[in-house]
Amino acid sequence: MSSFNRNQRTFRRTALAVVLTSVIGAAAAQSTTGSLYGSAPAAAGGTITVQNESGLKRSVTVDANGRYNLGSLPVGKYAITLQRDGQVIDTRQDVLLKVGMGTEVSFGGAEGATNLDAVTVTAANAPKIDVTNTVSKSVMTSEQLAVLPLGHSAEAIALLAPGVVAGSGEFSNGSRSVLSFGGSSVTENAYYINGYNTSNPLSNMGGVSLPYGSIDQQETFTGGYSARYGRSTGGVINQLGEHGTNEWHFGFQTTWSPDSLSASPRDIWYPRATLPSGYGYTDDSLPGTLYRYRNNDAATRTTYSGYVSGPLIEDRLFIHLAAESDKTEGVSTGNSAAAQQIRNNYSYSSPKFYGKIDWNINDNNTLEYTRIQNTDRQAGYYTAFDYDTLTEGDRTGVYPNTTKLKDTYDIFKYTGYLTDDLTLSATYGRSNEENLEFNPAETSQPYLSGTASQDPSITGGTPIRNSSATYVGKSPDASNKSRGLSVDLQYRIGNHELTAGIDNMYFNAYNEGQSMNGPGYAWIYGKLANPSASPNAAFDIAAPGGNGYYVQKYIFSTTTSMSVEQKAYYLEDRWQITPDWLVTLGLRNDKFTNFNSSAVPYVESGNQWAPRLGASWDVFGDSSLKVFANLGRYYLALPNSVAIRGASASTYTREYFTYTGIDADGNPTGLTALGDGPISANNEYGQTPDPRSVAPTDLKSQYQDELILGFEKTLGDSWNSGAKVTFRRLQTAIDDICDSDRMVEKLTAMGVDPDSVDIPGCLIFNPGKTNTFMLANVDGSGYTQVQMNGQDWGYGNNKAKRNYVAVDLFLEHPMTDNWYGRVDYTWSRNFGNTEGQVKSDIGQDDVSKTQDWDAAALMAYAGGYLANDRRHQLKAYGAYKINDEWIASATLRVQSGMPKSCLGYYGTNEDDPLGYGSSYHSCFGASSSPGDAGRQPWTKRLDLGVQYRPSFADHKLAFGLDVFNVFNELKPVQSEAQAQDGPYTVSNTYNIGTYYTSPRSVRLSASYDF
Repeated sequence: MSSFNRNQRTFRRTALAVVLTSVIGAAAAQSTTGSLYGSAPAAAGGTITVQNESGLKRSVTVDANGRYNLGSLPVGKYAITLQRDGQVIDTRQDVLLKVGMGTEVSFGGAEGATNLDAVTVTAANAPKIDVTNTVSKSVMTSEQLAVLPLGHSAEAIALLAPGVVAGSGEFSNGSRSVLSFGGSSVTENAYYINGYNTSNPLSNMGGVSLPYGSIDQQETFTGGYSARYGRSTGGVINQLGEHGTNEWHFGFQTTWSPDSLSASPRDIWYPRATLPSGYGYTDDSLPGTLYRYRNNDAATRTTYSGYVSGPLIEDRLFIHLAAESDKTEGVSTGNSAAAQQIRNNYSYSSPKFYGKIDWNINDNNTLEYTRIQNTDRQAGYYTAFDYDTLTEGDRTGVYPNTTKLKDTYDIFKYTGYLTDDLTLSATYGRSNEENLEFNPAETSQPYLSGTASQDPSITGGTPIRNSSATYVGKSPDASNKSRGLSVDLQYRIGNHELTAGIDNMYFNAYNEGQSMNGPGYAWIYGKLANPSASPNAAFDIAAPGGNGYYVQKYIFSTTTSMSVEQKAYYLEDRWQITPDWLVTLGLRNDKFTNFNSSAVPYVESGNQWAPRLGASWDVFGDSSLKVFANLGRYYLALPNSVAIRGASASTYTREYFTYTGIDADGNPTGLTALGDGPISANNEYGQTPDPRSVAPTDLKSQYQDELILGFEKTLGDSWNSGAKVTFRRLQTAIDDICDSDRMVEKLTAMGVDPDSVDIPGCLIFNPGKTNTFMLANVDGSGYTQVQMNGQDWGYGNNKAKRNYVAVDLFLEHPMTDNWYGRVDYTWSRNFGNTEGQVKSDIGQDDVSKTQDWDAAALMAYAGGYLANDRRHQLKAYGAYKINDEWIASATLRVQSGMPKSCLGYYGTNEDDPLGYGSSYHSCFGASSSPGDAGRQPWTKRLDLGVQYRPSFADHKLAFGLDVFNVFNELKPVQSEAQAQDGPYTVSNTYNIGTYYTSPRSVRLSASYDF
């Protein structure tokens, strides 16, 4: 939005405004400011005055060593003036200040000068390396975002940063995708807008971002944050929105990506593999046949956006308002085995609003207010699809679930420059999220799964289906709220910059979770290749006999309310030991408390001290070579969603039957039970867990230690280069364990009758650590204490492990000679037995409650290459200014594939000791660690763009053309990991591609700025 206006002004004015700024740089995930520093050796005692586009003015005296420093300045463009004895002796114009970074502007040769004309800083005389910080991050400006061929999302921007990869498609929701930073899982990141946390308030998976045209700058942090910031063991996305200036501007943009210019995804076929002796497919007729037809599965995406920006009172009060409408309409053909054989005619709509008011009360006090409103709505309708003729029919009258996620944020920030050396800043925010999911055509019929495995002697070979399209929905009043307060007090004394502050967040969730549609249960049809085997031997379920056909009655319900309190305080000293050496010393204390639906705490972390140490050495004292290091500890809070199925009542049961018939609605008839009733592997029968028993009294939060070593070096006048090594080690993880038999054994060894206490089906714990649990006495007399370590749970010395090591290399050409570009190469290794809070290979998003660590058998041979391991990554992007009217740009991402997993039944005897089915690290009777099954193929994606700004419209009118995935490479990026439908029964979908690279598409755009 206003970025379009800034775009045309910047390309005409200076090169600095579009200098590529992905450097190892500064400070803070929540930062909305930057700093200016430099030298004026001939002007000691003189005055440096800076003024931004909004009229804010600050002054500082040049010290006796000829240096000056101005911190906590709002980002944007500045005019910088050097005065001595009341006379202007030198000026710099259009100096772009970037978020969280120090920008050097020095004045040399001023001796004897009396009145110089304005001098524009250009890339030739601007410093190329920021030597004032040690954080690993990239910064992208609105000018770059308006030119580069990128998807219009915060995540698409972040994917340009080294070490950032796309998370599993299992966790994406409509227009919202997820990312992995430095080997961490997708819930370990933090999102900020204008200084306030906008991460998903329920699960911490993803977050809210600005309308694309309203992004002034985006920081993508990949490591080394200062003590001011925590609650992330992955990465941070920090966006700063546009703001008003002393000039009125308004404009609009539209983009159009038509389905007619898009390629179709690849059809998917059932795998055909040679199986080991004794194994057979669930359906021997399916291998090599069509699983999913995808021809003409394409979409049209259209956006409209506009903005208005300017002064309400010149130099004092400013406003920026922007709105964006983003709508995608397309079709997606369901697979041939789905409960509904249909084409989903879907619609995504994502309207966004962003407003900002800036009030310069005076030059020493400012006040900001930000309003954000984002809505993600997904809906659609089904039309019939005939897999025999591959033709589409009429509407079926059945609908997919409609989801609506509406987020509203109000953010207030005060900054007070109390003295030249003392600055106070405070940010308060609040948010509300409506999280709805429902079906527009509710039905009393149960959801049917596995219809392709119905007994053909009953169906005649044609599966019997009904009109139930989904099995779960949400409460109609599900919602989330947050509020937060952060306060910083910064004091500069001598060579020290001291900062102390607090950082508090509160999250409340209401009626979150899921409940089943229809009659409150679903039917899951299945077939065993060996009819004499049990479909669930762990619960003494009898074999179905006959031809191996059986059915499960499935019930799942988890709706509850909960809250989280996160508090922190910190102290940091940035110590400029010498002009060439900077050391950052920090200490942060985090406290996390999680509450259940009765507002009773079930997890209280206590004090968690996180030291941070950073150092930067300007080797030659001219910003041409920087050597830096960073060492830190980072804690991660448990999000609200942990209470779902963890600290609140939930039902998760299965009941097994054989059947003699199937009615017209797909319900099995003539049922014969194969067991004694509903069974639950996790003991989830609707009971409410005791909050004192669900987690240990000494539970440690997940935390990670990180070491970064690196350097940056200029190469001549036009190139920068650098390298760094990153090592991350997960020290403690949190998951749940559901092996009550082990606790019974420990109690018996202690001389305690296990029947005298209430043992929860699942407990939250630290895998591999010693934890102390309080078990409620059955007679109501109090609690019995029991300590459990890794040996007690059957893990031996096995504990949670995740190690990430990476080498990053880059070569950069800042904006000179009408072009800029950057190339990053990352070699990394992500190894261990714990991905993090989720499990990507099966799409499990139960945060910190995955099936990993539920029992020792599930962790046998679990060590290997983790889901977010990408051994090689090559990223490049840049732009070339052909002339005053034409700009060409490109981005390139090449990377090796995700490791594959093969999850089957346990051991050579195809056992199922836990009743988890195909979930063990055994593949057809042999051990199979993650990655042993191979890797997905390498992928490469080239995106190209061109922009035309005709001179006859004074460069205010712009037309753009972007082509994504130019070579239309269609390769799988993830595949089905669960190998079996039963003992010795291989799933027909094992190793089938579940997510693929996006087909080639074209985006046309037009904009005008007044």
